[in-house]
Amino acid sequence: MSFRYAAGINKPGFNPLAAQTSTTYYNLFSWGVNATGQLGLGNTTNYSSPKSVGSLTDWLVVNAAQYNCCAIKTNGTLWSWGYNTQGQLGLGDTTVRSSPNQVGALTNWSKLGASKAWVCNASIKTDGTLWAWGVNVKGTLGQGDTTSRSSPTQIGALTNWLQISGSYGSFIAVKTDGTLWSWGDNSLGQLGLNNTTSYSSPKQVGALTGWLQVSGCYLSASAIKTDGTLWTWGFNNEGQLGLGNTTNFSSPKQVGALTNWASVYGGFSNNFLAIKTDGTLWAWGANDGGALGDGSVTNRLSPVQIGSLTNWSKISVGLYSTAAVKTDGTLWGWGRNDNGAIGLGNTTAYSSPKQVGSSTTWTAVSSSNYWTVALG
Repeated sequence: MSFRYAAGINKPGFNPLAAQTSTTYYNLFSWGVNATGQLGLGNTTNYSSPKSVGSLTDWLVVNAAQYNCCAIKTNGTLWSWGYNTQGQLGLGDTTVRSSPNQVGALTNWSKLGASKAWVCNASIKTDGTLWAWGVNVKGTLGQGDTTSRSSPTQIGALTNWLQISGSYGSFIAVKTDGTLWSWGDNSLGQLGLNNTTSYSSPKQVGALTGWLQVSGCYLSASAIKTDGTLWTWGFNNEGQLGLGNTTNFSSPKQVGALTNWASVYGGFSNNFLAIKTDGTLWAWGANDGGALGDGSVTNRLSPVQIGSLTNWSKISVGLYSTAAVKTDGTLWGWGRNDNGAIGLGNTTAYSSPKQVGSSTTWTAVSSSNYWTVALG
């Protein structure tokens, strides 16, 4: 099984997260700002083009938080590096690391979901259990309290978690039965529970099933159902909900009437990008520095198509910049380019996609706060 998401199979009913259990594995690369060692290169030097993180070729899944990173190897082990003043590396301490360190000795880690802040991370194991660690100010860790943890702690006892994604101080997740769940900070309705009450343990969002994929934004969230419909909720000051307005909503609202959405990706700022079943790329919300990729810096209140190509495969939205992989294995970047976050060997901003190098072996990418990690 390839780790790459081919547009031809990325359709309603296809689980885009299943690729995280692939037996294919890759080299790990990183670039951009590196003040806290988040690039994993053993130093704090910024790089404006991709650099190999060690020489190993057994990386399988990678997910960047704001100033730290977690990854899973093909043997199921969990690794982390970068900022750690709140125990967000899961290593049982608060020591910053500039190169990958193994988290415990277990070999059954499967999927990752980073918060859109530097303070916490989450993961799903192969047995379907859900785990979280780091800061826990508003119950972000889902433990029923506000006590921070510096090591992975299981959330409840259930074994049917499918996918998880973080916002700024909250998480949203999908279970294998298609139900939608959320917890943590809810100051702007980002939990989708039709209120602004924060919760320290998972709460079901409505009674509907059929939820397939979720993605958190800064203080907003999005989801796709198995019928191909797209839904958003939460903070909407820059049109990031894609509803044609700037009104906040505390429960899921459908974005248009189309049924051909395949996957959606929230940014560290107030924007989302999504891929349709035909492989086209769409974006909406904040457009600082050209992060949407439509050739402008104008905010969009509803989805706009990015170019006319139909071979987009995987997207990751950082802070004012975006990275993407196409079905041909090429890597692309656009938006603000502070400290070389796009990977083009310079610090020039681009408001439309630019190819990063000439390699055709890129398979996955994860962007954060002016830095990026990728598998290839």
